[in-house]
Amino acid sequence: MSASAVFILDVKGKPLISRNYKGDVAMSKIEHFMPLLVQREEEGALAPLLSHGEVHFLWIKHSNLYLVATTSKNANASLVYSFLYKTIEVFCEYFKELEEESIRDNFVIVYELLDELMDFGFPQTTDSKILQEYITQQSNKLETCKSRVPPTVTNAVSWRSEGIKYKKNEVFIDVIESVNLLVNANGSVLLSEIVGTIKLKVFLSGMPELRLGLNDRVLFELTGLSGGKNKSVELEDVKFHQCVRLSRFDNDRTISFIPPDGDFELMSYRLSTQVKPLIWIESVIEKFSHSRAKGQFKKQSVANGVEIAVPVPSDADSPRFKTSVGSAKYVPERNVVIWSIKSFPGGKEYLMRAHFGLPSVEKEEVEGRPPIGVKFEIPYFTVSGIQVRYMKIIEKSGYQALPWVRYITQSGDYQLRTS
Repeated sequence: MSASAVFILDVKGKPLISRNYKGDVAMSKIEHFMPLLVQREEEGALAPLLSHGEVHFLWIKHSNLYLVATTSKNANASLVYSFLYKTIEVFCEYFKELEEESIRDNFVIVYELLDELMDFGFPQTTDSKILQEYITQQSNKLETCKSRVPPTVTNAVSWRSEGIKYKKNEVFIDVIESVNLLVNANGSVLLSEIVGTIKLKVFLSGMPELRLGLNDRVLFELTGLSGGKNKSVELEDVKFHQCVRLSRFDNDRTISFIPPDGDFELMSYRLSTQVKPLIWIESVIEKFSHSRAKGQFKKQSVANGVEIAVPVPSDADSPRFKTSVGSAKYVPERNVVIWSIKSFPGGKEYLMRAHFGLPSVEKEEVEGRPPIGVKFEIPYFTVSGIQVRYMKIIEKSGYQALPWVRYITQSGDYQLRTS
């Protein structure tokens, strides 16, 4: 069983809107939620699931709102939380920002959406693109298309409409990896991981079936391709869009799906592998400061939009900079020097010198030195070595379609300690 009712509360716990799906829990029970939340907070025992007698409150906070689902039975909690997060996603698609004001301004459409998202406690249509086909929004007023409800709502494939046509059939595949890295002052990597997503932009006619092939280590071992020149990667924590046939992936690692139309995230993954720092920073602060940056990725690649945030003491003043490339500026409200390099080729090394007046040099030792932060983006490159080996597109009309693949590596939480 799923939720009995869903409530959207303001920051003080007052219900803004609610939807009773099953009627087996009195709607007045929501009055116990906020006192229970405050009590648990004071006790330091706050939990995502709170109970009052036989009633359970499953809740999440978003902006200045609480979304709360109530149930009296032994519900599937992960399904309920998944539904609540999906509800937020749908509202954000409709209103751009989900907050108290957007709920009040769009009261009718919010209620209509809650009515479509769940039926008798079970999730129903949760894809915002499909919902927007028959629940449209104009000037904060609801327009329900009365001509017909899209057949998608009753289709086995609830995320794609029938009868889609394009003159040119194309699929754009973006493989985006974020590198999270923490390096200590001795140069040792304390934490490193790669968080990847594969995003698709689909412009295909009809109801096509797509099959995506990656250099997945488990697949290579199943098919005898491992070893030799066949470089593979071991994917962890793989999460898929609802369109992927999970049973096929579990059986033979085939990523097979009928895609939604337009943009969507097909899958995400994580690799907890040791990552060599892509951009290395050496920072020395004496009576003057200098920082040296080196691109430690392959020479044919270029990092774009590099920003290196070098921390300085909070009482530093009179800044003067000299850079071998790019520009530097002092940001006093953040106590950092931002060194910006538009284009940073692999293998190159650059130097930035900064001179500050430091009224109290001793103060820095009391404060400690925060780590250097780095932002960057490297196109046509992945740290993990993941590759799209093929994208097969099968549609009954037999048209030819072009798949385009792009690889991007970017900084996640990328920090280098200097002391």
